[in-house]
Amino acid sequence: MKKMKQILTVLFLVVSVSVVFSQEDNNDCYIKYNLFKGDYSSKKYDTAYENWIWCMDNCPTLSVNIYKMGIKIAEDRLENATEADKPAARELVMRVYTQRLQHFPDDAADVYNDVASFKADQGASDDEVFGWIEKAFKADVTAVNARNIYKYFDIILNKNKDTDAQKVFDTYDEVSEGLELKREEYTKKIDIINAKDSTRLSSKDVKNRDAYQQVLTNLSLVETGLDAKLSAISTCENLIPLNKKYFEENKTNAEWLKRAVSRMFNKECTGDPFYPKLVEAYVHADPSPSASVFYADILMNRGETNKAMDYFKRAIDQETDTYKKAGNLYKVARILSKQGRKSEARSYCYKALDYAPTMGKAYLLIASMYATSANSCGDDVVSKRMVYVAALNMAYKAKAVDPSISGHANKYIASYSENIPTTKDLFVAGVKSGTSFKINCWINETVRVP
Repeated sequence: MKKMKQILTVLFLVVSVSVVFSQEDNNDCYIKYNLFKGDYSSKKYDTAYENWIWCMDNCPTLSVNIYKMGIKIAEDRLENATEADKPAARELVMRVYTQRLQHFPDDAADVYNDVASFKADQGASDDEVFGWIEKAFKADVTAVNARNIYKYFDIILNKNKDTDAQKVFDTYDEVSEGLELKREEYTKKIDIINAKDSTRLSSKDVKNRDAYQQVLTNLSLVETGLDAKLSAISTCENLIPLNKKYFEENKTNAEWLKRAVSRMFNKECTGDPFYPKLVEAYVHADPSPSASVFYADILMNRGETNKAMDYFKRAIDQETDTYKKAGNLYKVARILSKQGRKSEARSYCYKALDYAPTMGKAYLLIASMYATSANSCGDDVVSKRMVYVAALNMAYKAKAVDPSISGHANKYIASYSENIPTTKDLFVAGVKSGTSFKINCWINETVRVP
């Protein structure tokens, strides 16, 4: 019994000492953590280094901020390192990323993306950079920034454009879907801010909106760049036989069918007899709102207008997400526009804008429909040219609500500006600048004479 008491006493002392040391370690962790945080906040990265690296060594699981703030400290040391010290400084940066992935893996995609950017900046090979981007892409496509998305596709395009076009198109679709997810995310954030009383927006709201808008602008630049790179092989002459080749093995694969239909629709390859077959397979594999829009287009081309309008309505009513609903409304507008039903198309554009007020492309579609109606909506030089004023107004609206498409909108603006009435036109017709001018026909709109 006496021996048992001695054993218990020793165990008690051991546990007590361990607890004391554990508490002391924790106290040291919190003290050094708060010290380096204070220096970090004051941008004293050199001063912060000693306490920060101690936390990296001794308290790696204390807080993710050790890594979020630590990466700036490590990068600062790399930026100011001598050539002899740069290899060690680079290793320190990678250590921050590696430990964060080990202890806080929830945001792995963001870290992979950051590593890819870091490696690219440090002159790593395309293969190494691609490996990190691919990890980020597979973990969460929305975490990949615009620059890395572009590089990811560019590498795959260059490797496969002559040997495996299907892989290029599949990658393009994956990238495009990722870009659309990011666009949806940031558009919704902007819409929430815009819905607030403009006189009561905080400086944080304004700053965030500017940052979100810059993200959308970057996405638009990437989309334009990707389309330009793909344009050489994404012709109807290539798309149609490629889709036919893989159709039988994918005729029940909803994802493959959606992508194939979208490609042909966007590239205006819908006149080929294979397109309706592709759309019908898509509708059977996935009777979704998106599929219904494409199927309605087929019905419209067959002259089954009433049935087509029923499918349009079904597609819009079934969609519960406002952003996707706006997208479907815009697709309907595009289809009706091609059918020459411009007034209805404009109505659907405005409906889309009700759900997505920053959808600048809806205004651009209206602008293009106005411009193509100039000859039919005017009976003399001035009345015809005034239609371009209406088109110009819409192009400016597109740019105002969605600065991310400014480059695209500017092309419309430049084109329409060349066709508005000249001073001589107005003088000869006896029309005064600054007065109101009514445009007739389906446009039925009053504009200001320039």
